[in-house]
Amino acid sequence: MSEFKRISPQQAQELRSKGAVVVDIRDPQSFANGHISGSRHLDNHSLHDFITQADLDAPLIVSCYHGNSSQGAAAYLVGQGFSEVYSLDGGFELWHATYPSETAQSSEE
Repeated sequence: MSEFKRISPQQAQELRSKGAVVVDIRDPQSFANGHISGSRHLDNHSLHDFITQADLDAPLIVSCYHGNSSQGAAAYLVGQGFSEVYSLDGGFELWHATYPSETAQSSEE
């Protein structure tokens, strides 16, 4: 994949069930207040370590607030060598509305 793809929460849930990695690029407080279960908070401070430790061939789903900022982040991650990157349409807000039981609060998981 030379570019990222946009996917729905339903497609993201299917990929998650197959082991896709989910990263959340929202601010730390928003992440702490609620995020996709099992997701990792990604910001400028954690980005380098994430990239150096990640499996670049594993499917990667990028989540933000509403599905806009995640597109830029997904394009950046493709440029960093990730081969299968997805931007979550509707972001965490649509995910939470669709899968309320698949959300968590507090610290990173």
